[in-house]
Amino acid sequence: MLIAPSMLSSDFSKLGEETIRMERAGADWIHLDVMDAHFVPNLTFGAPIVGAIRRYTKLPFDVHLMISEPLRYVDDFLKAGADIISFHLEAESSVHETIRAIREGGAKPAVAIKPKTPVEAVLPFLDELDMVLVMTVEPGFGGQSFMEPMMDKVRFLKSRGVFVEVDGGINPQTAVLAKQAGVDACVAGTSVFHAPDAAKAIASLREGNGVVL
Repeated sequence: MLIAPSMLSSDFSKLGEETIRMERAGADWIHLDVMDAHFVPNLTFGAPIVGAIRRYTKLPFDVHLMISEPLRYVDDFLKAGADIISFHLEAESSVHETIRAIREGGAKPAVAIKPKTPVEAVLPFLDELDMVLVMTVEPGFGGQSFMEPMMDKVRFLKSRGVFVEVDGGINPQTAVLAKQAGVDACVAGTSVFHAPDAAKAIASLREGNGVVL
């Protein structure tokens, strides 16, 4: 599995250094959670912050837009250096138009779905997407517990050949469940950034064997 450390769990006073630390620890992608205090209760950061840390790494930037109007801000995040942009199926923007704007801008489009959203809701868009992000917690806050029933959604999507990422509550134990379900990429926050050794934490998650190396 690919591992995408979420900068939401980093030390915000030194985002550049934290990005470098994750690259050196073996991260595959850098995950950036953008929240607008409207679609979700929390407020994090916008495109200027993404652009500011872009120069610290060449790793792909996996930008997760938890915002009400993703289409309105796609260009900003493309200019900031996003390589993958996921937005919520439940957001207000046209899904087709948002996908098209992301792809035409040179990034890979992905759709995210909340735990209560039926996985079948993404079926009309699968041919246009590079990835589906299955939320394994309610979006908006870090540190929540992994929702194992969401693995049924993963298995459903994998049976259709979809590249699947999961986000929420990922640790060495839940990574086992993710790997067994066929997950391609895991977003990990606390379990990586707060680990005594980030490299060992990432290696453990990637192996998906439940062992902290």
